[in-house]
Amino acid sequence: MAFYVFLFIGLLFALLYLLLTQPAKKSAAFLVNAGPILLIVTGVLLTMFRRGALGLPLIFIGVTWWRRTRPMRPISPAGGRTSTVRSAFLEMELDHDTGELDGRVLSGTMEGRRFSDLSEDELLSLHLEFQSDSESTALLESYLERYHPGWQERIKSGSSKWNGTTATGQMSRQEACEILGVSTDASREEILDAWRRLIKRVHPDSGGSAFLAAKINTAKSTLLGD
Repeated sequence: MAFYVFLFIGLLFALLYLLLTQPAKKSAAFLVNAGPILLIVTGVLLTMFRRGALGLPLIFIGVTWWRRTRPMRPISPAGGRTSTVRSAFLEMELDHDTGELDGRVLSGTMEGRRFSDLSEDELLSLHLEFQSDSESTALLESYLERYHPGWQERIKSGSSKWNGTTATGQMSRQEACEILGVSTDASREEILDAWRRLIKRVHPDSGGSAFLAAKINTAKSTLLGD
């Protein structure tokens, strides 16, 4: 019993050392992901050693913590393939397998926060904040259309200045690869396959986003030289 106690204390000190020597953002991300698991494991061990009065509450706290922090975790698609579209202020991710969207604020008053962690009021506040950048507002509107239908009733949708096109010359090959989720040496067949799969997910005729569809088409044209 004493051996396991000393082992557990040693592991705690090792964990504390790692947290103190890592950058603050990495430490915070580690706590969000590993903290609940550590509490649950500790609770199980205490319960196994007949310390259920301490172990069971720790298990309950760990499970509750894990459930509350699920929206804060990065997207982890089953197939492992995502498309990334960036603007001056935002970054949007599209899951190839499910078609789910999520995004991250790159700068501004809510820098670093994910769309899925923001309320509708906070998202509408971002819409007003980023009116000067047409692509940022168009990306945000894509997310609002998907997850907050009827948002136009609370804000003037005409504030978006996106003209419905994306200039091929402004898109680099690297950006095009990130949008389609393919490698830089992808073959023509791989590029077309990714394009067909994604365009079905976001095409306006299927209730998708005209802006994302335009981005995906521009990425295909950039890579294939069409």
